[in-house]
Amino acid sequence: MTTIIDAENHIMGRLSSVLAKRLMKGEQIVIVNAEKIIVTGDRDSVLASYKQKKDCGNVKSGPFFPRRADLIMKRTVRGMLPWSTTSGKEAYKRLMVYVGVPKEYAGQEKEKVEVAMKAGLIQYVTLSQIAEFLGSRVK
Repeated sequence: MTTIIDAENHIMGRLSSVLAKRLMKGEQIVIVNAEKIIVTGDRDSVLASYKQKKDCGNVKSGPFFPRRADLIMKRTVRGMLPWSTTSGKEAYKRLMVYVGVPKEYAGQEKEKVEVAMKAGLIQYVTLSQIAEFLGSRVK
């Protein structure tokens, strides 16, 4: 059973925590429209935070931080999973994240996570803006 979630106008942290719990229960989840996920906060401080994460690592030894919007979302969910355990790694393998909507999921019904929806936010940045700032070629 695969659940398809349309992530447009969802807050990244809230969505990630809900997904981490569902992945640990054994659900397989596909996220589409990852570039439209929202990160709350002042634009300059959010972009500075992500630039610091990317610049922290060494080219040879890491830590490596992704630039693409789908991989940033996947990395955020990974941070909420018990990554060092076998069950956490298996849960992480059940997650797929896409920029846009692939052809195989275009006609299917998509779910919205109401707890993670944007409600009256003034200051936010989308993942596509963050990815473009970090130098991603996929938008």
